[in-house]
Amino acid sequence: MTMAPEPVSSQSNPDDWWRGCVVYQVYPRSFQDSTNDGIGDLPGIIERLPYIASLGVDAVWLSPFFKSPMADMGYDVSDYCAVDPLFGSLEDFDRLIAEAHRLGLKVMIDQVLSHSSDQHPWFRESRANRDNPKADWYVWANARPDGTPPNNWLSVFGGSSWEWDSTRRQYYLHNFLASQPDLNFHNPGVQDAILETVRFWLERGVDAFRLDAVNYYFHDRELRDNPPMRDWNTSDVPDTNPYGYQDHIHDKTQPENLGFLRRFRQFLDSYGARSSIGEVGDGDRSLATVGAYTSGSGMLQMCYTFDLLGPEFSPAHIRKCVDAFETAVSGGWVCWAFSNHDVPRHASRFSKPGDDIDRVAKFALTLLATLRGSICLYQGEELGLTEAELRFEDLRDPYGIRFWPGFKGRDGCRTPMVWEELAVYAGFSRAKPWLPIPEEHRRRSVSVEDYDPNSVLAHYRRTIEWRRKHAPLVSGGIRFLPSGEDVLAFLREGEGETILCVFNFAREARDFDCGDLGSVGLIEAPGFPALRPTGKRLTLEALDAAFGIVG
Repeated sequence: MTMAPEPVSSQSNPDDWWRGCVVYQVYPRSFQDSTNDGIGDLPGIIERLPYIASLGVDAVWLSPFFKSPMADMGYDVSDYCAVDPLFGSLEDFDRLIAEAHRLGLKVMIDQVLSHSSDQHPWFRESRANRDNPKADWYVWANARPDGTPPNNWLSVFGGSSWEWDSTRRQYYLHNFLASQPDLNFHNPGVQDAILETVRFWLERGVDAFRLDAVNYYFHDRELRDNPPMRDWNTSDVPDTNPYGYQDHIHDKTQPENLGFLRRFRQFLDSYGARSSIGEVGDGDRSLATVGAYTSGSGMLQMCYTFDLLGPEFSPAHIRKCVDAFETAVSGGWVCWAFSNHDVPRHASRFSKPGDDIDRVAKFALTLLATLRGSICLYQGEELGLTEAELRFEDLRDPYGIRFWPGFKGRDGCRTPMVWEELAVYAGFSRAKPWLPIPEEHRRRSVSVEDYDPNSVLAHYRRTIEWRRKHAPLVSGGIRFLPSGEDVLAFLREGEGETILCVFNFAREARDFDCGDLGSVGLIEAPGFPALRPTGKRLTLEALDAAFGIVG
């Protein structure tokens, strides 16, 4: 059995609202269009906040809405303290904060701090010459004697991560698009300026920050080459991307990052009950990095990785990921998710031929809701939306366009939210949306599922409520039990209660032996009625789950 750290109750300290919380991610471009230009916006989100609150979640996370040329759909920021007119205004944002808080929702916003847009005034000044006040605010380096880049580092989005600038006659670093130059966090002035942009949103009432690419802030000062990757299977990029050929030990996840994260946490704590969650993409080191970034009271409150955002969905994989986190972390916390705006929707990833999509979606949500940690839901997953199949000419994602057709990009999970089955553009907009809406998504619209007690949407609402009623599921410890190849079994323990959770991943019935657990009073969970054991043996049907109170 795997032992977990002592559980910590979020009820003992209201500042710990984030511990065990449920976050709902909104991708603003695709949620609700209020101006009928085909692109979602902040007023549209305000209109739909009651729907988000009706799910029973604790917080809403907004992907970037800042001023941007939109080369990477807003993850290329040209003004950290402004709303892009595409999404509305600062007044709209203030109204969103007020309405979310009125409904009891915390508001989390993205912070894209590792890089800016090349249109940001800071970069325009930095590239002007080599001796201006911001000359070293970005990562500049001379060419090698033969004119090639200073080292072998690669961009996540393809090609070298170095771009030649003809004015400075130097290369600058970009871990993503060439139009997303990396800020130089080795410069204290950059850190100061970044924290001031965070202050701007804190003072507007933001409750939490999702830190994009949090382990990319610092680079190796000596610009040493990355060695080859020893095992391709440990990479967290598609196998069509040569980025996976390198072991990225010098271009990200540098030890100096720990000092900045401590500084960030201290700054955040000065504003009271605020929180942070870091996105960590670090291959097979991701969970160890999460451990380093969340251990102790002076680091980030939470992180999440891509470990559960890939194609593998098995008891062994779930247990391996949770075990790795529990082993690596001392007093830290994790946020688990199965979907977000960067990966194919999990209703498609986890399904096998012949599966009932609704069953897969319900099973996955119930599993997510019982793992130790906070959880994040991505818009549309509560409807059981599948990955959209798009034509090349419909793509807007530069990542997908670059690696098509081996990798189809991220647009398949970014198509507009479906509100009304029979409305023009499914109620998202009255104008042609920026991405097409699959016809099969219409049949899963909110208008269809809202009134169906057996829908995926109804299951999400009931499961989130059920989770909240059982304290061990929110903040308790976790202990895995022997369970065989197709079954995952564990105990959630805390607040004087122990709950047995058993999941059958197989597409046929499997047994689970309750063994030496003693008295187990089986309880009903939404979508999973209480089973009657035969002696100490439970029989679970395909994609089935069972729960009980132990003791």
